[in-house]
Amino acid sequence: MFALSGALLVVVGVTLYLLGAFFGAIRAVLFAHVIDKAWIEWLLWYSALPIVAGILLFLFDIRTVHGKRGKKSLLDAPVNDEKFTVALTAYNDELSIAEAVRDFQAHPNVQRVIVVSNNSSDRTEAFAREAGAIVFNETVQGYGACVRRAITEAAAYDDTEMIALCEGDMTFRAYDLDKMRPYLNHSDIVNGTRIVEGLQENATQLTTFMHYGNLAVAKLLELKYFGDATLTDVGTTYKIFRTESARRLLPKLTVPINLEFNPYLMETAISNGMKFIEVPITFHPRIGVSKGGNISNRVAIGVGLRMIKGIVTGWRAP
Repeated sequence: MFALSGALLVVVGVTLYLLGAFFGAIRAVLFAHVIDKAWIEWLLWYSALPIVAGILLFLFDIRTVHGKRGKKSLLDAPVNDEKFTVALTAYNDELSIAEAVRDFQAHPNVQRVIVVSNNSSDRTEAFAREAGAIVFNETVQGYGACVRRAITEAAAYDDTEMIALCEGDMTFRAYDLDKMRPYLNHSDIVNGTRIVEGLQENATQLTTFMHYGNLAVAKLLELKYFGDATLTDVGTTYKIFRTESARRLLPKLTVPINLEFNPYLMETAISNGMKFIEVPITFHPRIGVSKGGNISNRVAIGVGLRMIKGIVTGWRAP
């Protein structure tokens, strides 16, 4: 928490300094008789205080974490069963859901595919059933409610020790299970991160702004739990869980969060001592129209600000 507070203080200090420099330039060029020079000098001078305080807090946390690193323990608990229960979230995904179901069903280690529709008004549920999925409808509207229901339904099965959570829009692929699976031997949850340029196709719904905004929010959450996890992607749905870890996590996911649910889930897991590892995965253009936080940069800004608010001040119902 000291690292997070330090980073926020540095941001405040740098912002004050840039404001002073900006108004200083404006004053020099246009409004020397309107903008008070002493006020600009005050901004430039005192912007150093939060910067210095932030650096000191950050250094303090580094020293604390340095001591903590020597006490870290590696989780080495192989998952005995190789079978997955896959849960796909869906909302008006009739163009993609059947293909997504078949993609995961074709994987040799997938025992079953569940689709949780979130009050879809098209033929999503019918197409998912025709493709062979077990279908549920989550009546509480919102991405967070749909994800939680998907994990809940998957965790109800006792014949698989692993759960894969994904979306039904074909932005992700079943073959990445093979890449993520080995890391579950050392973690409770493996998060598929899309923040690797060489693994992204062209024309995905993530703009450059969303890409780096997502990375920045992930690093903010990482600073809050400095030394406990390495985070780069707070927006991805694709995750795999130990089934027993998912069951332990579900009762703690009590706040009704919508589009910012992923960082809430991540923080809840990390703050409760669960091991959380990220693995790079491939990312593809979605089939159909985006309906979440990737609709536009404007919508993404709103979602990002709510994520930041949740990380900094705590997660509360809107």
